[in-house]
Amino acid sequence: MGHKAPYINITTRYDREKGKSGFGQKRIMGKYFGTDGFRGKAGKVLRAEHAFKTGQFLGWYYKQKHDGKAAKIVIGKDTRRSSYMYENALAAGITSTGSDAYLLHVTTTPCVSYITRTEGFDCGVMISASHNPYFDNGIKLMNSEGEKMDDDLQDELERFIDGDPAALPEATEDAIGSTVDFYTGRNRYIGYLTGLATRSFENYKIALDCSNGAAWMIGPAVFNALGAKTYVINNAPDGLNINMKCGSTHLESLKAYVKENKMDIGFAFDGDADRCLAVDENGEEINGDKIMYICSKWMKKNGMLPSNTVVTTVMSNFGLYKALDAVGIEYEKTAVGDRYVYENMKEYDHMIGGEQSGHVIFRKYAHTGDGLITAIMLMSVLIDTKLPVSALAAGCEMFPQVLKNVEVDDKDETLNDEAVKAAVEKATAELGNDGRVLLRKSGTEPVLRVMSEAGTVEECEKQVDNIIEAMKVSGHLQKIR
Repeated sequence: MGHKAPYINITTRYDREKGKSGFGQKRIMGKYFGTDGFRGKAGKVLRAEHAFKTGQFLGWYYKQKHDGKAAKIVIGKDTRRSSYMYENALAAGITSTGSDAYLLHVTTTPCVSYITRTEGFDCGVMISASHNPYFDNGIKLMNSEGEKMDDDLQDELERFIDGDPAALPEATEDAIGSTVDFYTGRNRYIGYLTGLATRSFENYKIALDCSNGAAWMIGPAVFNALGAKTYVINNAPDGLNINMKCGSTHLESLKAYVKENKMDIGFAFDGDADRCLAVDENGEEINGDKIMYICSKWMKKNGMLPSNTVVTTVMSNFGLYKALDAVGIEYEKTAVGDRYVYENMKEYDHMIGGEQSGHVIFRKYAHTGDGLITAIMLMSVLIDTKLPVSALAAGCEMFPQVLKNVEVDDKDETLNDEAVKAAVEKATAELGNDGRVLLRKSGTEPVLRVMSEAGTVEECEKQVDNIIEAMKVSGHLQKIR
């Protein structure tokens, strides 16, 4: 295919010949901040003091960048009950060092990203655990461009969190920072989104599953402004029902709603609305891989895909690659995580990339996955082509997939074991151009993920089990989870 070399240290190293497996490692993340921020059980793993110290550090760090002048830091949150606690703690930390905290209140992660880069903020903070249940929460940090914050700075922040809380001077008297109600930022973001659509959504019946999360107000506002006949479900957050049997991780209710009410399309967001999955007019799922196929094909036709490349992760379905090959579109593969997708896109000037889970990035319009932009782009294809979603997705058939997690004595030694590598090579040869196998390390456990995609589930099972058997014979296998 002639793909470019991967971004070393960020993307996964992989064999670029179609059908080959990829052995790669993603970048090692810190003690608290992983690929998608600091996330864990609210009040236990992620505590209010962590948020306060994060605010302290950010307020102090960016204030030094301005030679002692107050920094401007914008904060958004999702609808979890604990998000309000962390919002107050972050604002207290920021203002205690003499910087200013601007509160967007309940809004989406991509809204924080957009406002950070367009309104001159030093950094942005989103309080959310994305698709996790309500009892988890997280802190996502963004730089002034609305991109995920640099690892080195997060490492410095982690050292401060574990260090002396009195290490930073506190402001007094009129040097104490201000907390600013900045709800107008949400309105500017809504205006930006509505301006992206070039045609009215009039006459389209569209269902939105807002996951009782951050999109519950913004989503309907955007689609109503664009003229759609908008029908909304799971838009009554109570602090405890975010992502509960709804949204992009639980499509059952949206599928039934779309089919029973004869909708043209349905969109499901996750808790912070940086993901979007769709449901076609027949109630069938349109996952992130299919969305990328539909949109990239349309973008190429309309001269919007200058690099002729889609950026995926190693977990995208083999069916996507077959479909892209069929229409002459190239692709890159990165480690799992929208962070790595975006950094590859930025490095090589690609315009679309994402994950099967619904993190889709349209780099011309956003510096992060944006569920509402994804929905708007997919609607643009529908309106332009005058085709139903099912017809647009027909060229991208998902291959059956089997994935098993296996506990091993040593992940690297297992991956480098000659018998295991021979088993992978044998599976790759047997599958040829009709499937693939992939071994991937867990970032937090002594676990390898063994995955196969092929024409049938039985073939997938066979190839996965053969590789696991090689691990067993070599003495590396502890147990299958």
